[in-house]
Amino acid sequence: MSQAEPRGDVTSLTNPRPAVARLRRTRWLLTALITVITATCLVILGVLAATIDARSRHNAVDNSLDRVVTGLWRALDFDPDEQAINLDQIKQDDLANGEMAVMIVTTDDNGRWREIYGHLRSWLPSSNGVAAMADDAVRAAGTVFQDSRDSAGRPVRLAATPAYWEDTKTQAVVIAGTNPGLHDRDRTLLLWGLVVGGLTLVALSAIAAHGISGRSMRQALALIEEQERFLGDAAHELRTPLTTLGLVTAPRRRNPHEVERALTDASALGAKMERIVAGLLARARMQAGVTTMERVQLLLDQLTEAVVEEFKSEILVQTHPTVVVGDPNLLSLAVRNLIENAITHGAVNPGAPVEVYVGDGRVSVRDHGAGLNPQLSSNPFQRGVTGGRGSGIGLALVAWIAELHGGAATMEPAPGGGTIATIALPPPTL
Repeated sequence: MSQAEPRGDVTSLTNPRPAVARLRRTRWLLTALITVITATCLVILGVLAATIDARSRHNAVDNSLDRVVTGLWRALDFDPDEQAINLDQIKQDDLANGEMAVMIVTTDDNGRWREIYGHLRSWLPSSNGVAAMADDAVRAAGTVFQDSRDSAGRPVRLAATPAYWEDTKTQAVVIAGTNPGLHDRDRTLLLWGLVVGGLTLVALSAIAAHGISGRSMRQALALIEEQERFLGDAAHELRTPLTTLGLVTAPRRRNPHEVERALTDASALGAKMERIVAGLLARARMQAGVTTMERVQLLLDQLTEAVVEEFKSEILVQTHPTVVVGDPNLLSLAVRNLIENAITHGAVNPGAPVEVYVGDGRVSVRDHGAGLNPQLSSNPFQRGVTGGRGSGIGLALVAWIAELHGGAATMEPAPGGGTIATIALPPPTL
């Protein structure tokens, strides 16, 4: 029972599997789709948020401006004796010395507007702009609002309201303006928050979508890998029996004895292929979760003796009653594969029969072949490891069946030459 290195499939390494490639493309498409949808929703929400915020800020600014100009308008006092506006109350008013720019203008003898009070004057437009704003307020005979620019060219929101007194031609206009830098700074912070927050959410959604889609496709990838392994194993295992069957059944002139022998050989090859396919299907269906392993109490010695009777080769059997719990079909397949492997690799010494020992939950099969070569592989039960005959799938099935039953499969050199392969199963639990 010698062993060789696992066979490498160069084609599978250089060319990606189509089904796996399609799943990977689907995963990236799902990630891109979810990312685009998330980004689109965030853009729409960002535009709505910016629009609502702009309107809210606009209304809040106008309300603040209206409160200032209305409050100062009420505080204006005209002295009829002096025929002048008294600003003492204005100068002590918090509204006139607060966070908003304030200017009070009145007309001179020539009807031109002149400034009589100013607070944060640099935040307000030039003299021409102030005069135009005052004219608009007088024409409207009420509070007017306007977007303008201060003396430095920065945008500013203005409000103006006129003041009149009876029995005099004197009139005044109270003008208030916002901080020109505050509007831009607050809006910039909002826009940066929306952009950075949106990009962060898009990135997180892309990562989450990629992870979730990969997790959801993991089972599909496992099924594809199991399907491809099943097809590869079936192709390898059935190639030799099919070739032999073709030779046995090749049309030629035969005597009755040869016909009978050919039919016998064809029947044996058909039974072998049936067992191969049954074993591969059982493994594929169980690993896919379609079926589960049957667990019944059985006599391992009787099961092994029944399997040995299927072989025509000389096999020495020594059994002791032993009870295990497991799937009789799978255990029969494992024992059959061990015996077939021993017959194949023990053919170099046809004079020494294969020996089978059963006892204490163990099935040991010894051949008298060339023995193990420890330099070639550390695991003779690995899929693809072979001693030059077959594909090594039979022993891989043995190891899988043993592990499925909670046991183990081992292989070691036998005293005097050859190899001993063993399946050890745990005792049944009470």
